[in-house]
Amino acid sequence: MPRSSKAHDPPPLTYSEMVRQVKSPYDLRLRLVDSAKQIGVKPTARVYGTSPQTVRKWVRRHQDEQRSGLADRSHAPHRCPHQTPQAVEQQVIQAREQTGFGARRLKLEFELSASVGAIARILRHQGLSRARKRKHITKHDLRAVKATWAVFSKFCHDTKDLDDIPYYWPQAQALGLPLIQYTAREVRTGLTFADYAHERSATLACVCGAIGYRASGSAAQPHSRVMAHLAACGVALDDVGFQTDNGSEYAGGKDHRGLPHGFKPTVEALGVTHTFIPPSAHTYQSDVETVHRLCEDEFFDREDFASPDHFIEKAHSYWLYFNVARRNSSKDNRSPLEILQQLAPHVNPRITVWHSALLEDHLHLLLPQEIQRLRGKDLPVHPSSRFSVSSRARVYRP
Repeated sequence: MPRSSKAHDPPPLTYSEMVRQVKSPYDLRLRLVDSAKQIGVKPTARVYGTSPQTVRKWVRRHQDEQRSGLADRSHAPHRCPHQTPQAVEQQVIQAREQTGFGARRLKLEFELSASVGAIARILRHQGLSRARKRKHITKHDLRAVKATWAVFSKFCHDTKDLDDIPYYWPQAQALGLPLIQYTAREVRTGLTFADYAHERSATLACVCGAIGYRASGSAAQPHSRVMAHLAACGVALDDVGFQTDNGSEYAGGKDHRGLPHGFKPTVEALGVTHTFIPPSAHTYQSDVETVHRLCEDEFFDREDFASPDHFIEKAHSYWLYFNVARRNSSKDNRSPLEILQQLAPHVNPRITVWHSALLEDHLHLLLPQEIQRLRGKDLPVHPSSRFSVSSRARVYRP
C-alpha cells in the first residue's frame, strides 16, 4: 500500500506568493516558525513552497528577537556614496527658509552645487515642500501670443487682500499695517508696481493708477503714481493699455450731474486705453494673480515689520529686487529689466525703481490745485469720513 504524501504535497501557492497577497505577512511567518519547530525545517519548506534557507532565517530571527523579529525590515542601503554633503544641505535649508523659493529658483539664485532634483529631495525630506496647487486645464499656451505684444500695451491692474495671510495678519493688527495691495503688472516684461491701503475703494484705485499726474513741462511732479512714473521714464501714455476686472473699485459710475467717474474715465482722460475682462474670466488676470501668489510666499509670509514705515521700506526693497534681479522662468529666465533693455532701450531703466506708498497719504491729489492752495486749518486734506468737513468744503463745486 503506497505511503500517503498529503503532508508533503506542494501548496497551491508558494510562500513568496502568499507574502505578496497578504496585507501583513507577520502571521504567516509565525505559522511557518511553529511548523519548523514541530516537523522540521525541510518538511516546512516543502509545505510552504520555499527554500530551507528562508525557513532557517525566520527561525533564527524569532530565536534572537522573539516575535518582533518577524516584522519586515528596511531594504534601504546603509550608506549612499553620492549623498549630498551635510554642508550643502544646510545651505539649501537656510536659503529656503529665507526666501521660500522652489528647487529650480534656489539653484538659479544661490548657485548651489546640488542638482535641482537633489534640492527638491532635501526640501521634501525636511518637510519644506508645498503641494502643487491644482490648475485649470489650459486650452492654449498663451506665452507665444503674449511674446508678440508691444511693451506697455497691457497692464493688468488688480487688488489683493492681505488679511488672510497667517504670518502677516497678526503684525497688521498690532502695527496698523495695510490690508489691501493695489498691483499693476506689465504683461510683456513683467514689470510690477504695487501700492498699499487699509481699504478697497474706487478712489484709492484711481490714486494708484492715475490721479496725481500733473506734468510741469515734460517732467512729472514727484508725488504722482503709476502714470506719472511711466511718463517720467519716457513711456508714451498713448501706447499704454490697462486691463481690470469688474470689481467695485474699477467699475465706477456716474456722479450727481450724470457724468461718469471712477477708474476707467480717469485713466482714459490721460489717453490710456482701458478694458474690462469678461465676468468670472479670472484667467484673464493670470499675470497679476501670479505676482500675488509670489509676493505672498516670498514677502508677506516670512518678513517681520516694526512699523508702517518699516513695512514700506521693505516693500520698496522687494519690488526693486523683483523688477531688477528676479528672473522669470516663464520668460526664458530673464528679469523684467533685462527684457525691457532688449525690447525698449529708449525707456529709462529707473522705471524699475518703484517706491511703494500708502495711498491714503496721497488722497489730497484728488483736490484741484487752487483748492489745495486755499486749504487752511478748517479745510481737510480730503473730505472723507475720517475728517470733519467744514462748510467751506461743502459749498465748493468743481
